[in-house]
Amino acid sequence: QVQLVESGGGLVQAGGSLRLSCAASGRTFSSSAMGWFRQAPGKEREFVAAIRGSGLSTYYADSVQGRFTISRDNAKNTVYLQMNSLKPEDTAVYYCAADRFSIATGAGLASATYDYWGQGTQVTVSS
Repeated sequence: QVQLVESGGGLVQAGGSLRLSCAASGRTFSSSAMGWFRQAPGKEREFVAAIRGSGLSTYYADSVQGRFTISRDNAKNTVYLQMNSLKPEDTAVYYCAADRFSIATGAGLASATYDYWGQGTQVTVSS
């Protein structure tokens, strides 16, 4: 069983930055692909970014490429999402998710089987 707890959300002005964290329980973290997803009001959940267990492969949605950076610290069982140059359209609930024992790399990380999810953290970007 894996438990994921997100933190770091909040209210920020357009152009500002936030760093989200996702702390994971369990012994399989370093073998798990980790992803960040978001869901805005009235919209479907969408992929944001993901990182392979080793940290050597990452993948981003086009909408955040160049502004967001995903990273992980396997010693701390934590994955991060650094969000810079935030825009009002980034407003959403952000979720982290885990695909244990994943072998996905690159674009495959976006469609991996994420079977564990956190509760989400709200990010609001004001204009």
